[in-house]
Amino acid sequence: MKKVSLQSLLPFTVLLVVAVAAIFVPSLPTFNDAGKYSSADITWMLIATALVFLMTPALAFFYGGMVHRKNILSTMMKSIVATGIVTIVWIIVGYSLCFGDSIGGFIGNPATHFMFKGVASGAPWSLAPTIPLTLFALFQLMFAIITPGLVVGAVAERIRFTSYTVFILLFSLLVYAPIAHWTWHPDGFLFKMGALDFAGGTVVHISAGCAALAGALVLKRRQSHIDQKEIPPANIPYVLIGTGLLWFGWFGFNAGSAGAANALAVSAFATTNTAAAAAGLSWMFFDVLRGKKPSVLGFCIGAVVGLVAITPAAGFVAIPQSIFIGFTAAIISNLAVHYKSKSSLDDTLDVFPCHGLGGMVGMLMTGIFATKSVNGAGADGLLYGNVSFFLIQVKALGIVVAYSFTVSYLIFKFINLVMPIRVSSEDEEKGLDASQHNEKYGRRPELA
Repeated sequence: MKKVSLQSLLPFTVLLVVAVAAIFVPSLPTFNDAGKYSSADITWMLIATALVFLMTPALAFFYGGMVHRKNILSTMMKSIVATGIVTIVWIIVGYSLCFGDSIGGFIGNPATHFMFKGVASGAPWSLAPTIPLTLFALFQLMFAIITPGLVVGAVAERIRFTSYTVFILLFSLLVYAPIAHWTWHPDGFLFKMGALDFAGGTVVHISAGCAALAGALVLKRRQSHIDQKEIPPANIPYVLIGTGLLWFGWFGFNAGSAGAANALAVSAFATTNTAAAAAGLSWMFFDVLRGKKPSVLGFCIGAVVGLVAITPAAGFVAIPQSIFIGFTAAIISNLAVHYKSKSSLDDTLDVFPCHGLGGMVGMLMTGIFATKSVNGAGADGLLYGNVSFFLIQVKALGIVVAYSFTVSYLIFKFINLVMPIRVSSEDEEKGLDASQHNEKYGRRPELA
């Protein structure tokens, strides 16, 4: 029998301890005072939660279709494994860090809902009073799952699987949780400052985009990037499938962030679809303007950029303005991808230009186009004469960019001290599907 290393033993042992400890967590009554809940809101939020979950396998297809054939499965796996890691972390302490009793507006008290204590029997969340707290917590879990999955695209084709699982854990605790608390907890300091992020422009996309940039810098360039070898996408139909499922799931992502089946959810649904449509066309037509042919890949990437950009604004801006948001974000990201391709930065699938910059554009556009006529709980933006709110959005953006990049960079550096973060040059040449997972797209390597 092969000798088991400490590195192999540790993850299983930790999970075993958690599983055994869970036996002794006391069970409490579920959903006390159910009469205060709305069946319609519960139904919609259950659907929205499932839609957001779908975005993670959708992202796996989106990314998997764009890498080299020998790295399809490893790229997809790094996104999908977050569903396991983040779910367990969320139940133990992640939800409590995000939405537990605030400690100075910076982080939630980890003891508030440790091991989901008091969630099933607790009072509903103050900003979602018509659904059980458990449903709110599960909806928020889906955002926490997909965020580290987004970073995969920047470090694909060269990062070790075990190292990336450690990154998911540390990123969830040290980057995602604090930013979510600052932004979405009523006592979070960005929330109290007046910054608006309807569905995750800062919490999800800017944090993931900046982490992606940090990861690309720490891992350095792939050999194929140094040799300037053009690697065609392995499976463009995968990209198309992933885009369609992401677009579909994003309706839950944005419209579900209304927290109820109401007019605000309808408005967010409409702005989401409109911005994605405008951005897909904008990217494709801008490519044509620059002498390229219209492509499936171009429309798909553009649509995703539009979805990213409308995310912070979806419940604060009107439908017509969402066209401009999608149109502008796609051009900015397109140009950023073009200039990045001429640099030494090896962000494999352009996560920072598309998600990082897309989220930044969305935050700034929220500061410009937000209007109380759409959401009375929001603010009027720069277009309506409110300069101070626009400056608040700029300040919040700067804080999240600085924090997420710095901490993510330190996380990648720390992991590299503890274990090799990058695969060997031989494994990189062989492909990560075979070297990291003993699998091959279509069949196992030993059967090839």
